[in-house]
Order: sequence, then structure tokens, then C-alpha cells
Amino acid sequence: MLQNGLIMVAIIFVINIVYVSFFTIRMILTLKGYRYLAAFVSVFEVLIYVLGLGLVINHLNQVQNLMAYALGYGFGVICGMKIEEKLALGYITVNVITSRIKENFTESIREKGYGVTEWVAHGRSGERLMMEILTPRRNERNLMDTIKQLDPNAFIISHEPRNFHGGFWVKTIGKRLAP
Repeated sequence: MLQNGLIMVAIIFVINIVYVSFFTIRMILTLKGYRYLAAFVSVFEVLIYVLGLGLVINHLNQVQNLMAYALGYGFGVICGMKIEEKLALGYITVNVITSRIKENFTESIREKGYGVTEWVAHGRSGERLMMEILTPRRNERNLMDTIKQLDPNAFIISHEPRNFHGGFWVKTIGKRLAP
């Protein structure tokens, strides 16, 4: 089967897509603190890597194999990113600034199940309502859509928090991130 050049190119291409996808997932798991799961994924990652690289090195005189390896790597990066988006591990903090102080902005967000800390701040154009919302990453798009529906002109910033301490989220988060 490996004597057929086209099949060899396809196998190398697919192997590298799978390898780089595993690599991306392992890196994300490592960064999010899932060490044992990351170590488990790395076993398969290395097996696939060695298999693909071995095929290329054993047939180094065929440039199409090297091209398949390189293209598979590129497509693997894209696939890994798509998988990461679907997994959406971790949490995000969303900071919102709006001029709609008198409205029930915060309550509308809380009714959707989000925890919100709010305060009044003073900006260039007067008083502003500031909110900080912590949510699982998988809920980010829905939260953003909710905020934009309530105030299309709201200023929104999101970022990933690295450490947690205190508050009602800690018990839930602590269980998921325990080493």
C-alpha cells in the first residue's frame, strides 16, 4: 500500500493533521491546568508524530512526501484551533461599560444565569455603569450577544483570568482545576 505514491502522500498529510491537532489540544490542556489529561494526550501525540516523521524520513528522496508533511502541519494548526474553539475550556471575565445606568441592565444579565458585579464609575462623558462578569468560555458568545442586545454601544473587554480566590464561583472552579 505504501508503494503507491499518492496513497503515501495522503497518509502523511492526514497523519500530520492528526498530530498537530493533538499537539494543540495538549498545549491547551497544559495551559489550563489539566496536567494528567495533557500527559495522556501526549502519548498519542508522540506516537503519531514518530509514525509520520518516520514515513517522510524513510522516503526523503520523494519531495511530495515532504510537501504533504508541511501542508498537513498547516492544516493541523487550523484543525487544532477549531477543536479548541469547540472545547472552550476555562473561564473568561467580561468587563462591560455602558451609559445605561438607570435601566435594569444588570438584572437582565443575571436573569440569564450570569453572575455580575456592578459599580458606577465616572468616564469622560459622565457616569457609567461598569460590570464584571465571570463565565465559562463556552458561554462567551451568548453573553456577548445578550450585552449587545441590551446596549449595542456598550464597551466590552474580555480576558482569561489566571487565578481565582473567594466569591461564589470558587467551589465550582476549584473542583474542575484541582491538580
